[in-house]
Amino acid sequence: MRKLVLLSSALMLFNSFSSVAETIHFPEEFVPLQVGERLIEQSFFSRVDDVELAPGTYKVKMKYTDLYEQGYDDHQVVESEPFWVELTVESGKDYDLVFNRANNAVAAEVFAESPQVSLKAKGSELAVPLSIVSYRVASTPVQAVASAPVAATSNKPATAKPVTLPAKVPGGQAGLKNMPNAAAMLEFWWQQASPEERRAFLQKVSN
Repeated sequence: MRKLVLLSSALMLFNSFSSVAETIHFPEEFVPLQVGERLIEQSFFSRVDDVELAPGTYKVKMKYTDLYEQGYDDHQVVESEPFWVELTVESGKDYDLVFNRANNAVAAEVFAESPQVSLKAKGSELAVPLSIVSYRVASTPVQAVASAPVAATSNKPATAKPVTLPAKVPGGQAGLKNMPNAAAMLEFWWQQASPEERRAFLQKVSN
């Protein structure tokens, strides 16, 4: 009987911890890098799309990176410098990071100079614009901990992840015709990978 009571208490405690974290989903074009002083590990083999945060206000570091086809067998990568935004997470709400995707690489380069993103609660039509802020971190950032756990949505290589359109926001999004193909995405992620990740990938596909 005592074991049953202890088990029930443990389950209730686990549920109470798991229920306090809300999820923010990042579209393909934005890479979450850091929450406050807590780093988010990204790799060539596993991209982090979802970040779980307890209710509260946070400063989040991210980077915009997009791929535009320039012809049948050519493409252009457009990237921003990493930047910080301040966002507020409310209890019981999950969110999508949303933005208006540029129609071409030229417009994307303008966007990369001053990215504009919004946070939209799932099930809501209203997207709240996020302000870009400055933030000074400690000299030795630490990895994400329980107060801001990070969940990778897939253990597959990033090159195998299907390209998806970003969430809808007022003003509309670009059509599927602007999305890159698998070969272009493979080359894009290869350029992003470190020498160690490239060697590991080549060894993996040659087996």
